Amino acid sequence: MFDYLIVGAGFAGSVLAERLATRSNKKVLIIDKRNHIAGNAYDHYNEEGVLVHKYGPHIFHTNSKDVFEYLSNFTDWRPYEHRVLASVDGQMVPMPINLDTINKLYGLSLNSFEVEQFLESLAEEIPVIKTSEDVVVSKVGRELYEKFFKNYTRKQWGMDPSELDKSVTSRVPTRTNRDDRYFTDTYQAMPLHGYTRMFENMLNHPNIKVMLNTDYHEIIDFIPFKEIIFTGPVDEYFDFKFGKLPYRSLEFKHETLNVEKFLAAPVVNYPNEHLYTRITEFKALTGQQHPKTSVVYEYPKAEGDPYYPIPRLENAELYNKYKKLADETPNVHFVGRLATYKYYNMDQVVAQALTLYKKLTEKSEEALLAKKPAISGSASLVEKLVSRAPQKE
Repeated sequence: MFDYLIVGAGFAGSVLAERLATRSNKKVLIIDKRNHIAGNAYDHYNEEGVLVHKYGPHIFHTNSKDVFEYLSNFTDWRPYEHRVLASVDGQMVPMPINLDTINKLYGLSLNSFEVEQFLESLAEEIPVIKTSEDVVVSKVGRELYEKFFKNYTRKQWGMDPSELDKSVTSRVPTRTNRDDRYFTDTYQAMPLHGYTRMFENMLNHPNIKVMLNTDYHEIIDFIPFKEIIFTGPVDEYFDFKFGKLPYRSLEFKHETLNVEKFLAAPVVNYPNEHLYTRITEFKALTGQQHPKTSVVYEYPKAEGDPYYPIPRLENAELYNKYKKLADETPNVHFVGRLATYKYYNMDQVVAQALTLYKKLTEKSEEALLAKKPAISGSASLVEKLVSRAPQKE
């Protein structure tokens, strides 16, 4: 009898498996439909011996000390600050837009104060910000919106930015200084030996059993367990009762080239030309020394593995129907991107999993307290038992 069946061996499932096994001494079975652990963060050495991310670049960054320190139990880190260039008007310019982007694009030599005024002169006043188009146009104006965002968003999402929620482009800042880092988080690093090795360390415990190439439908009636932690698509769990939640997917085309370096930056975005949105060079992320280099081209598409929940009002309303069902389903816990229909960064998924673990621990303690006999005296039963309880993680 397993205490928990965990569906999905990505960040959410693996963090919970590790915590439940090592801190709560629970017996855990974690399964995955794919033939590997680590979810979309899975990396491996290709035939040429280059470490590549199978499902596109995964750049770790967080402002959470707790999350960073937790993952540091399973990996050493390589310091890494991500930088991106965009191919615009025949030039390679920093992305997100910053002082150097503007000066190079327009042949200017503005300082920070002057570029702020320049952007203000381009910005359009929009009384109520509702869409992704509104966000960008209100910050940097229509010309820069069309150069950097409009076509990229159309490729990525299969629809115009005016049809998408404001959250899509709100993620990308605009800067008036020369900071060309894509992220500004306190902790920015890559797992020194790769993500898969980190997950292997996380799941290396006698209380954890791993089954790959396994669909939960195939085993749920045959393997005894007490509770489920589900990290797959929430609509799939409920057999698409209200209809299918829409996602955007990606096709990845990997190439290994007989050169040491191919790109001018770890990632180059192509907002306006080509069918792909970006190219990533993995050695720039991992720091690996190798005479050859490997890159991946990303082609957004409508069908395939679910990657990006599509942020539109009707989709949020559909998800809320599933969430109500999920909240009412006993002994099943939904966690992670697919189960909560939100585009979380990796650190946010880890934080969500750690939060759920805390709730599960508190629930177990409450059940234990409920079984204890009453204690007479001035202090309540709960106060007396809690005072003796070990510190929670």
